This record gives sequence, structure tokens and C-alpha cells, in this order.
Amino acid sequence: MVAAHELKAGMTFLNGDKLLRVVEASHHKPGKGNTIMRMKLRDVRTGSVFDDTYRPEDKFDQAVIETVNAQYLYNQDGTAFFMNNETYEQYEIPLANVEHELLFVLENTDVKIQFYGTEVIGIQLPTTVELTVKDTQPSLKGATVTGSGKPATMETGLVVNVPDFIEVGQKLVINTETGEYSKRA
Repeated sequence: MVAAHELKAGMTFLNGDKLLRVVEASHHKPGKGNTIMRMKLRDVRTGSVFDDTYRPEDKFDQAVIETVNAQYLYNQDGTAFFMNNETYEQYEIPLANVEHELLFVLENTDVKIQFYGTEVIGIQLPTTVELTVKDTQPSLKGATVTGSGKPATMETGLVVNVPDFIEVGQKLVINTETGEYSKRA
């Protein structure tokens, strides 16, 4: 059992028959009354995202999630295909459940497939990934790191705010937790 105030982003728990993953969690203390936990949650099975509130002392069963090393193969007709690196078994995950994660992953990239029992529920990304800039505005002469930056579209379709000196074709290190530019590769 885990109390609502112990839930953090990335944790998965059971609420009734729903398997929920915490996207964001924060304490909120209204002017009068008791503290509440505001949470942005994703229903792991349907992919829907919603907001909910709980009392800090509410208890939930924490879901035991196991991971398997796999490789992202491709997506087709609303389904993403992965292959187990050891047994060569293939897994299919509805695209809606992994759409955000796939913005950080190229075909033939290693990831970890997450299981709840025998049910495939999603993928776990490395902390950082290297992606190539596909499109951005031309770099400016005399641009410094302290500028406000500009949007850059990566090869996966992910849009990241980057410093003004970044050019098309450069490889960048992107933080998968925040979706932000870290450094040049």
C-alpha cells in the first residue's frame, strides 16, 4: 500500500480496477481546509489523461511493474511494434499509450518494455537520448548561450527550444524526463 502523498511522477498504482500512472503530482493547501494532492494521471490501459485530487492519507495498491529489454521496430496502423532482445518475441502496444515516448525514440533503438503481470503497459526511456536537428531557423551571428533560444524540430518530430547557435544536422542530447535540450552531442 502507498499513501497519496507518497506518489511521485512515473509511479503506477491501482485505483479500483484502473491501472494509473502519475504524470504530475503536487501538494495543494487551500486557504481554509485540509491539504489535498492534485494529480495529473494517465490511465495505462486506455491512454487517457485526466486530473484528479486525493487526500494525502488515501491509500492505494502500488502496481508491481517489471521491465524487459527490447528494441523499437516501427509503428503501423495505430500500433507500435517492439522485439525482445533476448527471446526475439514481438510486442504490440497501442500507439496512443506510447505516443509521447516515441517522440524520443528512433527505429531500432533499445528501450525497456513495462509489464503489469503479463499485460504490456508501456515503455521506459533512457534518461537522455541523442537526436539530430531536422529543421530550425538559421543560426544568428554573434549568438550566445544566454539568448532566449528558438524552436528546433528533431528527426522524430519532437520540438525542443534550443540556443540560437544550433544548426540543422547537429546531434543534440535531449532529456527525456523534461523534454528539454541538454547539450550538443
